[in-house]
Formats: sequence, C-alpha cells, structure tokens
Amino acid sequence: MAELHERFAKLTCAHVADACLRLHIPVRTVSLTAVFPARIAGRVLPVQHVGSVDIFLEAFGSAAPGDVLVVDNAARRDEACAGDLVAAEAKAAGLSGLVLWGLHRDTVDIKEIGLPVYSLGAIPTGPLRLDPVPSDALEFATVGEWTVTRDDVVLGDEDGITFVPADRVDELFTLAESIRDTERRQSELIKAGTTLREQVGFDAYLAARAERPGLTFREHLRGVGGAIEE
Repeated sequence: MAELHERFAKLTCAHVADACLRLHIPVRTVSLTAVFPARIAGRVLPVQHVGSVDIFLEAFGSAAPGDVLVVDNAARRDEACAGDLVAAEAKAAGLSGLVLWGLHRDTVDIKEIGLPVYSLGAIPTGPLRLDPVPSDALEFATVGEWTVTRDDVVLGDEDGITFVPADRVDELFTLAESIRDTERRQSELIKAGTTLREQVGFDAYLAARAERPGLTFREHLRGVGGAIEE
C-alpha cells in the first residue's frame, strides 16, 4: 500500500483515466470534492449505508491498513451519511480515507481529524431513516454508475475520484507515468515558445484531413507520437 501512495503522489487522476482509456479499461470516474485538499489512494472497503453507524463499525472490523471506506448512500441530498465520529473511527482503524456517494457533516471537525473525506457536499442533517440491512451490504457499493468491490482501488485528487481494478494498478500506473512525462515535455515546449499546434503538426493534419475526410486527429497523433487525448 505504501508503494501505491508513493507512485500516485506523482500522478493525477487525469493521468490514470487516460491510461485506462488507452488500455481499454472502463474509465470509472465520479465528480466528488475533498473536504480539505488531500489525496486518497487505497483498496475499496465497500458499504451500503442504511441509516445507522453500526454498518460502518462492522466494515471497519474487516479493514486492512490503508483501505478506503466507500459509502453508497444513493447520492441522497437530504441527509449526511457520515460525520466526525465515522472519520475518527476510520482513522483509528487504519483507513486512509472516506469516499461518500452522498453528503457529509461536521466539516470543521473532519478537517481537524485530518482524514481525507470526499463527498457530494455538506449538510447539517444526519441520517433520517433506518432501513433493513441488505445481506450484501458489505460486498459492494454503487457510486454514480459504477459498482465497486474489494477488488478495486480508489484514487482521489482535486479533479475527483477514479476507480481502477486492483490487479491492473501497476500496469496502469506505468502507462500513466509515461503519459505524465509526455505531457510535461509538451508543456515545457509550449512555455519555451513551441506551440502545441507545432508540436503535433496540426497544419499537416488539416491538409491530410482535406485529402482523407475520415482521418481523425487521434490517428494523426499516433503517427507523430504526440498522443494527448488517449
């Protein structure tokens, strides 16, 4: 898990999402915001929220150090599904963060605890209901259109959240690092006065497209080794 954090610290979710696209792995991203600026990386510890904190306490009992609690609260906007007590207990259990498909509360206290928490936003109201606990409440969580399990890793930064298969992390990170390095070189060239259009031969692409209307920009980029979109 330490290597995961170390490598992701030098990447972004955007790099990883681009790597997923190139490797034909579903790009599973959602727009969530950190309670305070903090990155997150760890194996998914899924839970379906039913209105009571005990489901979280049960999940913590099977957590491994560095796991991230991923909470499915069906994107409800009328209640918070976690607050300072859940964050504090998660930190005590060795988790590296919380990802809430729902709202949080106790923002000031969560910041003081210092555990990364991503959510759809804040609201003062706590849980408003107590539903029956599904038999699979600790087996998966649905976040946006994605269903994630303990076979997934969750990554988070200022752009949001990305889920990737745990058994493809090394492959994805290696490609993401290559994408990062290419983009940095391109950025430095722009700063030095060589526009991106010049770098990718954009005028040549327009001329070629005029002769071959079906030519896509991505096909052209592959030919010049300047992939910036995939």
